[in-house]
Amino acid sequence: MSVTTTNDFDASPNSLEAFWMPFSANRQFKQAPRLLVSAKDMHYQTHDGRQILDGTAGLWCVNAGHGRKEITEAVAAQIGKLDYAPAFQMGHPLAFRFASQLTAMLPDFDHVFFTNSGSESVDTALKIALAYQRTIGQGSRTRLIGRERGYHGVGFGGISVGGIVSNRKFFGPLLAGVDHLPHTHGVPGNSFAKGQPANGAELADNLERIVALHDPSTIAAVIVEPVAGSTGVLIPPKGYLQKLRQICDKHGILLIFDEVITGFGRLGASFATEYFGVVPDMITCAKGLTNGAVPMGCVFARKGIYDAFMSAPENTIELFHGYTYSAHPVACAAGLATLEIYKREGLFENAAELAPYWEDAVHSLKGTKNVIDLRNLGLVCGIELEPIAGKPTARAFDAFLQCYEKGLLIRTTADIIALSPPLIAKKTHIDQIFDTLGGVLKTLN
Repeated sequence: MSVTTTNDFDASPNSLEAFWMPFSANRQFKQAPRLLVSAKDMHYQTHDGRQILDGTAGLWCVNAGHGRKEITEAVAAQIGKLDYAPAFQMGHPLAFRFASQLTAMLPDFDHVFFTNSGSESVDTALKIALAYQRTIGQGSRTRLIGRERGYHGVGFGGISVGGIVSNRKFFGPLLAGVDHLPHTHGVPGNSFAKGQPANGAELADNLERIVALHDPSTIAAVIVEPVAGSTGVLIPPKGYLQKLRQICDKHGILLIFDEVITGFGRLGASFATEYFGVVPDMITCAKGLTNGAVPMGCVFARKGIYDAFMSAPENTIELFHGYTYSAHPVACAAGLATLEIYKREGLFENAAELAPYWEDAVHSLKGTKNVIDLRNLGLVCGIELEPIAGKPTARAFDAFLQCYEKGLLIRTTADIIALSPPLIAKKTHIDQIFDTLGGVLKTLN
C-alpha cells in the first residue's frame, strides 16, 4: 500500500508489511498508518506534516524531551571514538563512570548491573535474587512473588511474575514456583482519589498469607511496581509499600521495585524509593535512563548484595549472567548526557512543581461522559473509561485515534488512558493535553 509521505519514507507497495509490530493491531495500523518521522522537545512530526504533542514521553521514556542536542553530540562523539567494547572480562571507562554517577543518586545502593531494556532488567534482578539466596546459604528460597495486574516486561521471568492476563495466556505454564499478590485497584472509597488513595494498605498483608502457604524459607523475592504503570496507573494506597517492606524484612525476603517507569523523575523525585521513603533491595530501571535515545537498562543492588558474591577465589566468575551489549559505550554516553540534563535543568524538581497543576487538570475531567475513575501522582495519570458492553478496549482506542487526529499522543491499556508527558512540560502543554482530551471524551459513544 502507499501513503502520503515525506521524502525520507519509502512508500512503495507493501513497504509496511515486513515489520511485525509489537503490541499493535497490525492490520488496523497498516490500513491507516500513523508514522512519526521526526521529534523535537514536546512534539512529534508525522509523515503527513502534522505536529503531535507527546502526552506520553514516547513510551514513558523521553523524560528530557525529544531531540536533545547534548545527547546527540555525546552519542556521535562516542560512536566515532569507541563504537563497541565487550563487557565480559573487559571494560571501558564510561561504564564505570556511569555506574558511579547512578549509585551517587541513591545512597543505599552501591552497585549497578547494566542491561539493555526493562525486560532484561527484571530478568536480571530475579536471577540475582535467586543466586543471592543460594550464595548466602538459603538455596531453598526459589519462589518468586509478583502481583496481579503487574507488568514486568516480556521476558519469561517478567511475564511469570507479571499479572496482565493477555501478556501471559499464549505462552504456556511459564516459570514454576511463582505466586501473586492481589492488585490494589478498586478498593471501596478510593475512586477519584487525588494522589495516594487512603484505603487498602491491608492488601499488603496478603504476603503473610502467601508466606504461610509456602513457608518463608522457600521465598526468594517479591517484585512490584511502586506505581503500576502499563496496567493503567494504579497508585499504591498509603502505607502499602511500607507494609510490604516490613513483611519482607520479617521473613528474609528480598524486595524488588520495578522502576522502569517511575525512575528518573516521573513522580517528581529521582525514584519512587525516594518519593515513598521505602528502600527495596533492588531497583530495575530503563526508559528514562538514556531518555530513550539508546536502548539500555540497569539493576541497582542495595549495599551488601554484591559483596555476598565476592567470597569466591578472585579469578572466579562470581555471577554467570550478562549480555553482549551490557554497558554498551554508546548507551553509556547517552546516559551520562541524560543525567547531566536532568541535573542542570532541574527536571525532577520541575515535575514536582507541576504536579499540583497536573492533578487539577486530571480531575477537571470528573463528570465527563464515560469517565469512571481518575488517578494521579507526580506527572502521571490514569483516566478510566466505562467499557462498551461486548467491546472491551474499543472506547479507549477510539479516544486514542481521535486524539492523534487532533494532534495529541496518548497511551491506552484496556479502557484506561495513561498520560505521562516529558518532564520539560509547561502549564500550556498541560492545558492543551486536557483541552484536547476533554473534547474528544465528550464525543465518544
